[in-house]
Order: sequence, then structure tokens, then C-alpha cells
Amino acid sequence: MTLGQQITKLRKQKKLSQNELGKKVGTSGDIIGRYERDEVKPSIEVAAKIADILEVSLDFLIGKVTVEVDNQLLKRVIEVQQMNDNDKEHILYTLDALIKNVKLKSIT
Repeated sequence: MTLGQQITKLRKQKKLSQNELGKKVGTSGDIIGRYERDEVKPSIEVAAKIADILEVSLDFLIGKVTVEVDNQLLKRVIEVQQMNDNDKEHILYTLDALIKNVKLKSIT
């Protein structure tokens, strides 16, 4: 999927018109249309604004990753990352056990 196709899909999922997205980004609906038709590529700054407005990561918007991480989950991961090593180890150990349990349930 091209960047333009991804912007179109995500914009429609958010029920935004090209004009509405353009206003939120600080540009016009005509420019959003050109992005969506892959006639021009947005600058990295504009692409980042579009990703923020569409509530996806820039990596997901440009197709670098195919799975979008939920923002709430990402916030939790960042919190764990900022903990001391001992606390982080305990949390990851518990999380690994829970994941293993869920996988075992799905097998049976």
C-alpha cells in the first residue's frame, strides 16, 4: 500500500474529509488530495502531523510496520522501560508467564 493509499484509508476510518484533515495539519484539502493520489510526498514534519492526527505511528503510516501498536499499550511499555532493571525483570517474567498461559489455552 502506498503512503497516499494509507492516508486515504486512515482518514476515511476517522471519518475526516480531505479539507478537515488539511485544516488539522495546517494545509489545504487540495494538498491532502495530492498526497493521497501520490502526486507529491509530504515533508517528514507534515507526515508526522498526519500520523498524530490519524492516531498512528509514523512507521505505520509510511508502511514500515504492518501492525499498529495501541497507544495505551505503548504507554505501558514505555513505563516499564523506564523502571529499574529489577522491577523490569519481574514485570517481564510475569508477562511472559501470562502470554504462555494464553497460548496454551488456545492450543487446547
